Amino acid sequence: MSTMNSTMYLYSVQERYADAFAKNFTIVVLAVTILSINGVFVLTFFRSSIFYSDPRYILYIHLVLNDMLMVFISVILFMMAYVWQNVPLPFCVILLIIASTTHKNTPLTLAGMAVERYVAICKPLHHHQICTVRRTYILISLIWGVGVLPGLSDLILLSIVRPLSIFSTATSCGASILYSTPYHEVQSRFMNGLYSSVVWVILVFTYCQVLIAARRATNDKSSAKKAQNTILLHGAQLLLCMLSYITAVIDKMFVPLIPVDRARLTFFNYLLTNILPRLLTPLIYGVRDKHFYNHMKGLFSCRLFIVKVEAIKQ
Repeated sequence: MSTMNSTMYLYSVQERYADAFAKNFTIVVLAVTILSINGVFVLTFFRSSIFYSDPRYILYIHLVLNDMLMVFISVILFMMAYVWQNVPLPFCVILLIIASTTHKNTPLTLAGMAVERYVAICKPLHHHQICTVRRTYILISLIWGVGVLPGLSDLILLSIVRPLSIFSTATSCGASILYSTPYHEVQSRFMNGLYSSVVWVILVFTYCQVLIAARRATNDKSSAKKAQNTILLHGAQLLLCMLSYITAVIDKMFVPLIPVDRARLTFFNYLLTNILPRLLTPLIYGVRDKHFYNHMKGLFSCRLFIVKVEAIKQ
């Protein structure tokens, strides 16, 4: 009986290690894929100076860079849950603030991109005066300023409800573990609802205004139609990004139904609501834009030609 128990325990440990390795391997592969694809868009932007003076592309590349940072930090936090159980709390708080900020920045950037399209179609004569490069960078600074507020409020609440000595301790690094008070739950719901409502109001308003402009237009209906489709795409992107808001809801709904596979359900829920949307949204928008796509294709076709010429010379 003792031999059988030890064998079963060894098998259970091996199974847990294999499961943990499979999850971390999957996450790392997806993260490398996302960072590589988005890195191509970033390289195209910085190698083509024509994009530097266009607020539309500046906001787009900010969206891509923000999502790259979010995926990087998210994967680090995921892996730390397995390999580093006692994380110094100040370091953990910094990672959580960055993760929270980048998470909030995505819908705010989509709202900014929708407003830019609204100005371009509904106020074309004033577009160059309103949407300048300088104001675009000011908007990006405001996005980061507004996006960091929920993370800072979590930290302030933690310092109020917990003794300050907690900052000299170590803990498992996770928002659900560190911010586990009822006050944090209320604050999280309020912030998520506020941010989502503001962004949706902006998207609906800009879409309706562009739709009206498209119907009134006589000469440039194609541009208005493209702007209308672009804002619709922003709405679809926002829906994908907002999947992360319902991660906890999905866990509460499905985990009790299959308690044995709780860890796997939570993992697939994390992939579906946090990782995969960051793979799809920049890719769809970047490839859909013909101007950006042509520059990206030209950049790599040029590199391929250079490689062929060097190979022939050798």
